[in-house]
Amino acid sequence: MRRREFIRDSGVIGVGAYTASKLGFLKLDQITGGKMDTPVVISTWNFGMKANEVAWKAMSSGANSLDAVEQGVRTIEDDPEIMSVGFGGLPDEQMDVTLDASIMDWRGNCGAVGALPKIKNAVSVARTVMERSEHVMLAGEGAYKFALAQGFKPIDLLTDKSREAWLRWRESLGPNNNWLGPHSMDDLGDNHDTIGLLALDTKGHLSGAVSTSGLAWKIHGRVGDSPIIGAGLYVDGKVGAAASTGVGEANMRIVGSHLVVQSMKAGASPQDACEIAIRRAIEVHSKILKKDKSFQLAYIGLSAKGEVGGAAIRKGFQYAIGKNGTNKLVDSKYLYIG
Repeated sequence: MRRREFIRDSGVIGVGAYTASKLGFLKLDQITGGKMDTPVVISTWNFGMKANEVAWKAMSSGANSLDAVEQGVRTIEDDPEIMSVGFGGLPDEQMDVTLDASIMDWRGNCGAVGALPKIKNAVSVARTVMERSEHVMLAGEGAYKFALAQGFKPIDLLTDKSREAWLRWRESLGPNNNWLGPHSMDDLGDNHDTIGLLALDTKGHLSGAVSTSGLAWKIHGRVGDSPIIGAGLYVDGKVGAAASTGVGEANMRIVGSHLVVQSMKAGASPQDACEIAIRRAIEVHSKILKKDKSFQLAYIGLSAKGEVGGAAIRKGFQYAIGKNGTNKLVDSKYLYIG
């Protein structure tokens, strides 16, 4: 399959529209010029509002859900102020920024990259793996060389802001510190981990994509859940789709996104399916949850009927829903009190 040409300008949103979205509510017909078809989008965290706008606009202009999720995620990867995704992401313990991403469509096609250095749009490399190779995932130096061979341009992903954050972390380490230090980095502002975006287009086609720079200060070479199909992302075109955010190791232990979709296949709504996966995560990680008050994992789900849901271990997770002509940010239900 030949790789589709990217629509380079599709991520450009009017200043007024994005300002309105930051308030938590936006009429999507302000973006689409009154074309109110029936696409549905759902994405993680407050920056998901911006991703939703781009994906909605793409589908309302005729793009399918696969194109839409790629374009929406690229918008977040390009933003250096979002320090958990793409350009400007927080580095590992060696001060290297490496990216994880995956993408999957309604036909079961999927691609992923792990520990990818020096390429800003990891989601697009993941799509290229899907469309121009016989593999599902490439990692590290091999993924980087593949990207270069496919025409992607190298870039220094480390910004002044992320470099300064690394220096502060390094200076704070004592002789008994572990590699990662605390999960909480409140002094850095929003550090909300993975962008996960699920979309249902007007033809009823489901797709999903996720991208992250991973856990800050991670051991060099660490790969999280985002590029692992079934953990960070899963799509069944006849049933639904799911994506995750939070501590990747926790999600890998339960293959959570696949669990969400399989629960939908068994008859659960996306909301109930996300809660089933969270209960499983709490069961498996009960000892860790008591020790680490910042340990978080969350899921979003989208059914083939356009139903949505989301759930988290702890309070604080938000997700954005673009449906029925509006784009809104909602506080997720959480299941662990402690």
